[in-house]
Amino acid sequence: MISKTKIDKRMKKKTDSELVETILLAKKSNPELATLLAMPTRKRVTLNLDEIGKKIKEEKTAIVPGKVLGKGQVDKKIKIIALNFSAGAIEKLKKGKIEISTINRELKHNKKVEGKILK
Repeated sequence: MISKTKIDKRMKKKTDSELVETILLAKKSNPELATLLAMPTRKRVTLNLDEIGKKIKEEKTAIVPGKVLGKGQVDKKIKIIALNFSAGAIEKLKKGKIEISTINRELKHNKKVEGKILK
């Protein structure tokens, strides 16, 4: 994990105001998540639905510090919290009645995001 000062330096390079707000909110409650969000875009996590299904065992919540893509299916009833979702992923998750939310929305409403962080 990197220091809060290093996170601040990385945030200054970000141009997406929503991402900066999300990093600030995460820095207070979940420094590990803030570190993953502050990474350069090319190193950010992108996971397909089938990969999420394989990585989640018994947890009820999956946190993806990146984008969720629509390849495959998730057969477990879980909640997926991610930075972004592709249109195909949103469509498949709604058909499967799987609860989805963005990290920003969760941090604003719950102040703390708990679950398994998928890397």
